[in-house]
Amino acid sequence: MGAFLRSRRDRLTPAQAGIRPWPGPRRVPGLRKEEVAGLAGISPDHYSRLEQGRQRTLSDDLCEALAGALNLTDAERKHLRSLADPGSRRGDWYRPQQPEPGLLRVMTALEDLPTLLLGHRLEVLATNALLEEVLGVRLDPGTSFARWLLLGEAARVRIVNWADYANAAVGSLRYEAGRHPNDRALAALIEDLRAKEPQVDRWWNDQGVTDRSSVTKHIAHPAGGPLEFGVEAVTLPQSSDQQLVIYTVEPDSPTAHVLPLLRSYALHHPQVKAQGPDRGVARGGG
Repeated sequence: MGAFLRSRRDRLTPAQAGIRPWPGPRRVPGLRKEEVAGLAGISPDHYSRLEQGRQRTLSDDLCEALAGALNLTDAERKHLRSLADPGSRRGDWYRPQQPEPGLLRVMTALEDLPTLLLGHRLEVLATNALLEEVLGVRLDPGTSFARWLLLGEAARVRIVNWADYANAAVGSLRYEAGRHPNDRALAALIEDLRAKEPQVDRWWNDQGVTDRSSVTKHIAHPAGGPLEFGVEAVTLPQSSDQQLVIYTVEPDSPTAHVLPLLRSYALHHPQVKAQGPDRGVARGGG
């Protein structure tokens, strides 16, 4: 929690916080501790204890005060709450995940759009054939989408704005780590990704947090040409650890016109065709 608060303080200038700088030379890139403390309505000593890790839990009111003082995003607010109350987090992350039937039904209904269902640790629970054709990879249930995206050379070739999308994925992993601090498999995955890809390690050290944010994805498809998608995520209250990721398109756009051809190709070529019921439209595992 201390490292996260420091990183958010360092990025925020007095002007961005809406205050006048305290007099005297500044030795920090962003706000001083005293300035954050004043904005949050607590003493400088109290705030110093938070950054030094000498206070491990925070009240909801103090979380909101700090979030307001540091101009945190909604995802960062949720992340701070997770870090501030580690005793409240459930330990059901160790159980094998089953695809949420309701999300699978939505996925089947969206067979004309690339979609995939992700569980915790960004693990693939289900995909459709069009998604695999667009990305150029077969993603069987149980596959780590994070490993493919962050370590695979093919992902960098196929996704034109790979850095934007990969950075958001690292932020999602940090959000997951905040919610499930005792998930050893998640911790091992993050450690391995950081060790194998220096850029992932730099993004992780930036302390960025994302929670199913909308990201525009640009794809270089060898047959379909340049493709552009607005990537949206849908969750259900009863399955907050699962997200249905939908690649949306603008009506009458070049991407919208080429997708039916790509779907037809995917359904008739077994090397990329998803296995399972409904002609491979949605396949889940468990």
